[in-house]
Amino acid sequence: MAAPLLALQSIRLVMGSTPLLQGADLSVASGEKIALVGRNGSGKSTLLKIAAGTIEPDGGERFFQPGATVRYLPQEPDLSGFETTLAYVEGGLEGADDNYRAQYLLEQLGLTGTENPASLSGGEARRAALARVLAPEPDILLLDEPTNHLDLPVIEWLEDELKSLRSALVLISHDRRFLSDLTRSTVWIDRGQTRRIDQGFGAFEAWRDDFLEQEEKDQHKLARKIAAEEHWVRYGVTARRKRNVRRMDLLGGLRQQVRDYRGPQGTVKMTVAEGRSSGAMVVEAENIHKAFGERVVVGDFSTRIMRGSRVGIVGPNGAGKTTLIRMLTGELEPDSGTVRLGTRLELAVLDQRRASLDPDATLKDVLTGGGSDTLTINGQPKHVIGYMKEFLFTPEQARTVVGKLSGGERNRVTLARALALPSNVLVLDEPTNDLDLETLDLLEEMIADYQGTVIVVSHDRDFLDKVATSIIVAEGDGDWNEYAGGYADMVVQRGAGVSARRVEKPAAAPKGKSAPAAPAPQQKRKLSFKDKHALETLPKEMAGLRALMATLQTTLDDAGLYNRDPGKFEKATSDLAVAQQKLADLEDRWLELEMLREEIEG
Repeated sequence: MAAPLLALQSIRLVMGSTPLLQGADLSVASGEKIALVGRNGSGKSTLLKIAAGTIEPDGGERFFQPGATVRYLPQEPDLSGFETTLAYVEGGLEGADDNYRAQYLLEQLGLTGTENPASLSGGEARRAALARVLAPEPDILLLDEPTNHLDLPVIEWLEDELKSLRSALVLISHDRRFLSDLTRSTVWIDRGQTRRIDQGFGAFEAWRDDFLEQEEKDQHKLARKIAAEEHWVRYGVTARRKRNVRRMDLLGGLRQQVRDYRGPQGTVKMTVAEGRSSGAMVVEAENIHKAFGERVVVGDFSTRIMRGSRVGIVGPNGAGKTTLIRMLTGELEPDSGTVRLGTRLELAVLDQRRASLDPDATLKDVLTGGGSDTLTINGQPKHVIGYMKEFLFTPEQARTVVGKLSGGERNRVTLARALALPSNVLVLDEPTNDLDLETLDLLEEMIADYQGTVIVVSHDRDFLDKVATSIIVAEGDGDWNEYAGGYADMVVQRGAGVSARRVEKPAAAPKGKSAPAAPAPQQKRKLSFKDKHALETLPKEMAGLRALMATLQTTLDDAGLYNRDPGKFEKATSDLAVAQQKLADLEDRWLELEMLREEIEG
């Protein structure tokens, strides 16, 4: 076996009073492609940071081959201190590196290089950070969730780019297809330790299940052996006269093994509260059309969604997927055409931006709505602590404010709250972001068992293949088409996957002929100072309105308020209606500006 470029041995790390890593190992040889997997909170990102040298472990050794180069992509890259994205990417190059590659990668990732890093969205920052780590073509790439916030065209481009590099790769990702296509070895972090198989992620899950099954059998054997030894201690003829010291030591050792054993981490139960059955027809859209300025987002699209359907919506960022969902669910009126909603619909919505989470609210209040320790699931009261445990939260986190939770934890909170609402239609906008693979499994099973209808936007190809019965795909220029089956079925029928948004270029004049006089170029739209200011301030205004609406709703939830103070009741009702209308107006304005910004920058 080739000498490693990077090796971690017996790494130990304690977070607070909890041991996170207890003897973890990682070895990376030249050209290796390794999947680093484990539950959320198992220490994957921490081990990658130790490998990158950004944090020091409490114990163990880190070996790094002298002269080798390494680049690390964190989940939240820091672009501060650079005037443009090109300057940021070039800042990661060294003397012998090719400066042209920085501009090339930025263009491939949909950036120009002139963007101000301070004004980038999360997805744009991730693209710039990817360009920075890929540009030098280092000996080792350490990538933590590189596909987060990326759309399908960029994910597929990145997959091809990483395959073409000679760099060794250690990859953390929740995207099964991405992991399976790229990796040839798998390192599993489980209960503070690492276990490795020299096979890619595609073989890992079956191997993991066999390992856990054998571990469970070994624990049963151990329990039976202890029972037999305890029986001897109590009833053995020899034991009545004089207990055998060796056998007593053996029993003590067996009992210690049981005390030291840490079972696999808990799993999400993910119960969904189902409402009454909807009508057979859920949504019928006929020739719906929506444009923002001169840009057509949805042009004359028709579809019919029946009860029990699982509809996936895919397309590049900025294609208008969220706009299409808002029209199909009646939240946004089309400019023309009609949307007819079925009868007895009860919607539960998972928002892509998770903007509906108040960062200052506690986990308990977010799940219960405040003022209570219980919530109702399928008509039965359930204590919030028990419900929290089903989504892998500890009782101690009940009073933790949402703003202090990790991205994965916030996503689980949003899922827990959405699934607690009685529904017969689930609308899931990017539900897989920041979820670990086991939680994704449970989400897929929940969708399969759900009796209602599901509309889901996702860039996760494997997830779509497992849950979707049809795929609505953006064809470009506002055109949308629907294909039967999952993502892979759509690719077969369409002949291609999701394409990046097209940028029209002027046709070249025929050779020997002069080009016809071009019309005066249309001045490109720009974001005014007022527009830029609105993009920065609208999210805060919307969050303030949501907090106000929550307060007003809490006031109105008081059953005796009307009898005690009719004036206060009427004012709260009126203020809530005004806030709801203002929030709807602000959301429409923000969406229009955000799509204009994407159009200009794209």
